[in-house]
Amino acid sequence: MKIPLVDLKAQYASIKDEIDEAVNRVISSAKFILGEEVENFERKFANFVGAKYAVGVGSGTDALYLALRALGIKNGDEVITTTFTFVATTEAITLVGAKPVLVDIDDRTYNINPDAIESAITPRTRAILVVHLYGQPANMDAIVDVARKHNLYIIEDCAQAHAAMIKNIHVGNFGDVGCFSFYPGKNLGAYGDAGAVVTNNEDLYKKVKMLRNHGRESKYIHEFEGVNSRMDAIQAAVLSVKLKHLEEWTRKRIENAKRYNELLSGINEVVVPYVADNFRHVYHIYAILVPERDRVYEYMRESGVGVGIHYPVPVHLQPAYKYLGHKKGDFPVSERVSESVLSLPMYPELRYDMQEYIVSKLKEALHR
Repeated sequence: MKIPLVDLKAQYASIKDEIDEAVNRVISSAKFILGEEVENFERKFANFVGAKYAVGVGSGTDALYLALRALGIKNGDEVITTTFTFVATTEAITLVGAKPVLVDIDDRTYNINPDAIESAITPRTRAILVVHLYGQPANMDAIVDVARKHNLYIIEDCAQAHAAMIKNIHVGNFGDVGCFSFYPGKNLGAYGDAGAVVTNNEDLYKKVKMLRNHGRESKYIHEFEGVNSRMDAIQAAVLSVKLKHLEEWTRKRIENAKRYNELLSGINEVVVPYVADNFRHVYHIYAILVPERDRVYEYMRESGVGVGIHYPVPVHLQPAYKYLGHKKGDFPVSERVSESVLSLPMYPELRYDMQEYIVSKLKEALHR
């Protein structure tokens, strides 16, 4: 049996007619950049998230960059974030000229450890960039307390957390601004790159909207230098179709995660995802910890199971961030997780018999 890590073909087959109609509508209109399709999606997505405003942009990385710029983060500033994340999180910080200040993660959620944030604050600290990793919300109550105490901005990296909630409040609403990616493999994915910034602050909304379009509100009148990060109309049309199905897909992901938990319950070597009370984990990635991860990974790939590793090298050990001066051992929890983490196939169309096969191959790999 061949089982991919993500199956976008299966998703497309389930909504083919809706997608084809939406894409053809845009092509027939010959309006490809921003416009009515993007505005419609922005309204729908803001409503879905429960935020006042949403701005469609070119990618999740751009969303982070534009949010930081809109907040005035600049050269000489410091932004505290997790070392256990995809590099886009820290790239956005350095792109605005600021310095990423890395801290370790919680050993159960793999999100930023709130207890580690306060000791990393300096007079140069301007913001905390929180990542809701794998679709599991970070401990926002504790993080908001630290931010308020020290008068810091909060940017939420929600790239993997569409529909994730804490006490029925959608991520992206706890800080000053939330940033989403619509990379094709995400829980809400476009058919190319796209992203969004959400906020409840009108001034930030207006600033991000201008920044994404060369710093202008009207044609050829530029208030400041911005960038070209405009969402394509085709991506907006695709996302509007998919958004209607996102809640159903999320429920199926959660059901699949529960089935994995049951199937894995008798395997002592495996650590399954932890979920705190009143937190809604949406399982963009179903990540487990296993011994001898690399050997297990290779065996499962050879057995036709598309497992992944998110992520094998924390940011502080990446060659690109050697200049920060970190060494192995600086963030032991992140390093331990990076050496043990394994992502199992996860998508709404995943069947029970497929999960049984995946777990059977995992057992074989562990007990060889």
